[in-house]
Amino acid sequence: MDPTSDSLPTHDAELDTSGLYCPEPVMLMHNRVRDLETGNILKVIATDPATTRDIPKFCNFLGHELIHQREDQGTYLYFIRLG
Repeated sequence: MDPTSDSLPTHDAELDTSGLYCPEPVMLMHNRVRDLETGNILKVIATDPATTRDIPKFCNFLGHELIHQREDQGTYLYFIRLG
């Protein structure tokens, strides 16, 4: 799937980190991923612009696949398939 396409993938779990700033969104993601299984898709909602850098690095480092991301008026959406 194109990581920037307009259609949103289905997801198994959601994490809303709105209003939190680095490093909190990634710390919460790390904790949430522990509760999920390989192949599950986690939707992350964020308002911190630093997540555009941090979440792709998180995925790359831990072997997860960032399958979709987009920004809409200061809100960032990420869909991550857990590896």
